[in-house]
Amino acid sequence: MTQDFTRDKPIYSQLVDLICGDILKGNLQPGDKMQSVREYSLEVGVNVNTVQRVYKELESMELTETKRGQGTFITTDEERILHLREDMKVKLVNQFLQSIAVFGFSKEEIVQTLQRKEGAQ
Repeated sequence: MTQDFTRDKPIYSQLVDLICGDILKGNLQPGDKMQSVREYSLEVGVNVNTVQRVYKELESMELTETKRGQGTFITTDEERILHLREDMKVKLVNQFLQSIAVFGFSKEEIVQTLQRKEGAQ
């Protein structure tokens, strides 16, 4: 299965976000072994060098660790995963606030809309 990518962001960055999302949703558990670079590149349909960059980025974010001769594993550091969750939440909120500002909506208008929508469900 290949992945669909957008043009507004580098592919490696989209893959980092995808893997981070899988960690936060629990699809990838602490200590899980990740696919090899070659396997993952085939699965998502990108160049091996792109996946190597993804794995390097994840390791620099301390979300994975590479064990020589064994492969790459999701960190078992629960604090690091909680930190990632908080960072992603803040990032998404900031993006959302920038988006509503572009269209001239106030935070209060958005909150009212969310409350109406929540009440409708």
